[in-house]
Amino acid sequence: MSPYTGVFAPTTTPFDPATGDLDLESLRNNARHLVATDLAGLVLFGSTGEGVLLDDDERVAGLEAVREIAEGKLMLAGVGAESTRATVRLVRRAAEAGADAALVPPPAYYRPQLTVEALWGHYSAVADTSSVPVLLYQIPPVYSGVELGVGLVAELSRHPNIHGIKDSTGDLEAMQSIREACAGDFAVLVGSGAVVHGALEVGACGAILAIANLAPDECAEILAAGMAGDPRRGEILQARLAPLHRAVVGRYGVPGVKTALDLIGLVGGPPRPPLLPLPAGDRDEVRAALEAAGLFAGQ
Repeated sequence: MSPYTGVFAPTTTPFDPATGDLDLESLRNNARHLVATDLAGLVLFGSTGEGVLLDDDERVAGLEAVREIAEGKLMLAGVGAESTRATVRLVRRAAEAGADAALVPPPAYYRPQLTVEALWGHYSAVADTSSVPVLLYQIPPVYSGVELGVGLVAELSRHPNIHGIKDSTGDLEAMQSIREACAGDFAVLVGSGAVVHGALEVGACGAILAIANLAPDECAEILAAGMAGDPRRGEILQARLAPLHRAVVGRYGVPGVKTALDLIGLVGGPPRPPLLPLPAGDRDEVRAALEAAGLFAGQ
């Protein structure tokens, strides 16, 4: 069984509302809540964690702070940069701070020149120098515009230090093609909370879900139901959580997830500029989505 079997929560990153600095105590408190659930682990500083808006030293401080309390859970670090050199440096620092694996999105700025050969060279160089396993990260095209094609992923899956991929596109056919083309122990993790049940049916072994910050045990139960051969239970849970993903994550992104955390009694707080907090009307929509999912009762 892959060590990445299970559901991981890509944690949000709290900031001090007065100074905008990283709020380590709130980060630890949110992590304690998640570590006490049935999740397999946490992802720090990915897309939901506003990783691209953080300084290098902030990433290290956050990883070290959460490593202290994440005993028994895997801790993955979202690390990526536009140059291979910078990505190698970030992965090294994340490993030194206690990350168990590195989740690496593709560079995107020079998209027309990012050929299959260029991306293969980038990921191979990162994996060659990393002391921890590397996971590829297929970001939805609306955010990145760089596609990690099935052929490229299949080639990279043969690297001994590239252990899997997070696919956040929600494209089940693509996930199935990746699973069939890659080495047997290569982990495919779904990144969309709207299609977890379907992803398991086409060969995914786990998930990295923003809604796992809000409903960690329910998300973990979808996967457990699939592994136990109880598809009906998985379908029921998926039907409950898919609208929450679409309404909060799909529609509002990071500000939506942070608003939802505030509403259920955890620390969301403001996003880091240039992202803006949700206006009052949109907060009402998030509250309604939580209520429909049975996660908000006027706390």
